[in-house]
Amino acid sequence: MKTIKPQNNRQHQLSSCDPRVKLVAALALLVMVISSAGIAFPLLVTAFGLGVCIWLQVPAKQLLMRFAEPLFLVMVVLLLKALFSGGEPLASIDLHWLQLSVSRTGLLEGCRIAARICGAVTLVAALGFATPFTELLAALAWLRLPRGFIEVTVFAWRYLFVLADDAQVIHAAQKNRLGYVGVRRSFRSLGTLAGALVIKAFDSSQTMTVAMTQRGYDGTLPLMKHRPFRPSELLTSLLIVTAMGIFWRL
Repeated sequence: MKTIKPQNNRQHQLSSCDPRVKLVAALALLVMVISSAGIAFPLLVTAFGLGVCIWLQVPAKQLLMRFAEPLFLVMVVLLLKALFSGGEPLASIDLHWLQLSVSRTGLLEGCRIAARICGAVTLVAALGFATPFTELLAALAWLRLPRGFIEVTVFAWRYLFVLADDAQVIHAAQKNRLGYVGVRRSFRSLGTLAGALVIKAFDSSQTMTVAMTQRGYDGTLPLMKHRPFRPSELLTSLLIVTAMGIFWRL
């Protein structure tokens, strides 16, 4: 098992920008990607997001792990659209027991959907790499998301690392006692690990609730307080969104 680590570079210039500006700009670009009728604009946003990730010096292995599942979905969408949409056949595949036709219309539609998926996923990934999670939640709180949602998410994020460390300790202890030798014993050890983590999470939630109540917690989190906007950040984000909007209209 691997320890979960935050995926942000706080020393980078982009990470120090106001998270509210980054979030609003990302949401505007995301709406453009979803509503785009062609392929060019989503691919442009994909290139822009990858450029931001490279600028942030995100390791290539981490990028591959982040985009592995979306790329699999892209391949599935392309296959389903190309083979089962009907329309003008572009090519045929004869498997003796099954004959499949690749539809030109379905392939183009699949490419459009795949481009939107790539653009949206790359944009969200770039935002995640450029913004610490707590600051992103603070920006969401500024957008008037329910306070209860923000509160639960912050505490869940905090104790995710604690539970990950506990899971690593339990897994190492089980492995040293040959708990994963054989399929049957592996499933039994995995069930014990999951049960122990559920009990640990329940106990931690009760302890945290009592501790915060005794300290006078009234539901106000410090992360919901923001500094004033910087004109330079607003101008830069406005220029980027405006330029992307021009390409979106073309």
